[in-house]
Amino acid sequence: VSLGQLFPGPENRYSTAGGLVQWLGLDESVMPVMGAFLAGLGFEGSDTFLSILQAEPLLSAGATPITQDLVSFSVKDGLYDSRSRVLIRHVSCLLRVSPQQLEEFEATLGERLREGVVESESSRRQTKERGRKLRRYLLIGLATVGGGAVIGVTGGLAAPLVAAGASAVLGAGGAAVLGSATGIAIMASLFGAAGAGLTGYKMNKRVGAIEEFEFLPLSSGKHLHLTVAVTGWLCTGKYSSFQAPWCSLGACGEQYCLVWESRFLRDLGSTMAALLDGLVSMVAQEALKYTVLSGIVTALMWPASLLAVASVIDNPWSVCLSRSAEVGKHLAQVLRSRQQGKRPVSLIGFSLGARVIYFCLQELAKDQGCEGVVEDVVLLGAPVDGTAQAWERMVKVVAGKIVNGYCRGDWLLGYVYRGSSAQLSVAGLQPISLNDRRIFNVDLSSVVTSLCFCYCTDCCCLAHAA
Repeated sequence: VSLGQLFPGPENRYSTAGGLVQWLGLDESVMPVMGAFLAGLGFEGSDTFLSILQAEPLLSAGATPITQDLVSFSVKDGLYDSRSRVLIRHVSCLLRVSPQQLEEFEATLGERLREGVVESESSRRQTKERGRKLRRYLLIGLATVGGGAVIGVTGGLAAPLVAAGASAVLGAGGAAVLGSATGIAIMASLFGAAGAGLTGYKMNKRVGAIEEFEFLPLSSGKHLHLTVAVTGWLCTGKYSSFQAPWCSLGACGEQYCLVWESRFLRDLGSTMAALLDGLVSMVAQEALKYTVLSGIVTALMWPASLLAVASVIDNPWSVCLSRSAEVGKHLAQVLRSRQQGKRPVSLIGFSLGARVIYFCLQELAKDQGCEGVVEDVVLLGAPVDGTAQAWERMVKVVAGKIVNGYCRGDWLLGYVYRGSSAQLSVAGLQPISLNDRRIFNVDLSSVVTSLCFCYCTDCCCLAHAA
């Protein structure tokens, strides 16, 4: 039912239902019932199903066994699809299993896979017994949630659900993937060639106009999901490295930052600093003519002094705009080729880093079969087209959320990007007006204040605000 609610589109009709039936050791005659749930039948009964599950003695200590079994099922073939993880997160939330519990189990499972742990026979028997009980309750719940409607639609196929529950035997249980031979095969698939993942990726030669492209780790260890952070520009001092802006990034999963075109990003940062140093006094003078700084933005004519000084940024800004688009397309190729392994990837970036991600999603949207790669996306102050038409197609390659963090008072982005691209709708300045469950617009205007001075002292204020 949750799968049908989260992914109603035909591009997401992958074989989860059929695989789950095999995982549970059920007869294929239950597939019409599963198909009916996937198509929308039983949506209104999901609350009843939840109450039945939560009342079972087996789950008196919590519903973590269901979450754990779903994770084990999802990674059994060495492919942890991003849609599977979004589904597991959703079901875990319904069952009141905390995200921390999910993270901990994923970390434990990943660690045991890497170590090639072989469970003892007694442990396998315990897992088998627990699975048998769990499946009995699961199948009875499936029969109950649909009620008479399911029996009517499927010609009585709800009855085999209950019958199968009494005799269901755990086949390839959650622990079965931890056998040494299977575990090694799954590890190679999940974590990339030789387990190196993105750290082992190097751009062997120049790709088009791109001179620099590699990944640096932000965290240690290997996990079943990872995050790639993309920096927007480089400054001197505290924020002179690609890793520095992400010191406040939450410690979850495996994390990397993308190192790209540092020479041009440093030029842009230096130009920004020089521009803003010169504008501080000018803004102070111009502010006397307006009640607040936002008056400058809404004025029909920009101050002549501002126009004169801002012209120095045109060249480095234009170069970085072009380079970020090329880097985004190359990032899509890296993710598409599964250099990170067959694991879900979340992307977060600010300013031109958000633009890199935008073009990465655009490139992924051009090919079939890329829907299960990206889990969540966070864009902060993105200098990209903010119209619904530009986002409608590419949101489909994101399984989870697309968070658009914008700031209406970012007059620098408004002036520089709008001036160079002739676009009035900018994602970093306003919400994306698209009716899609993936899109979440977050107004950071009340969090990131006085951006003209924030950019001067902390070029990564948007990243910290998030």
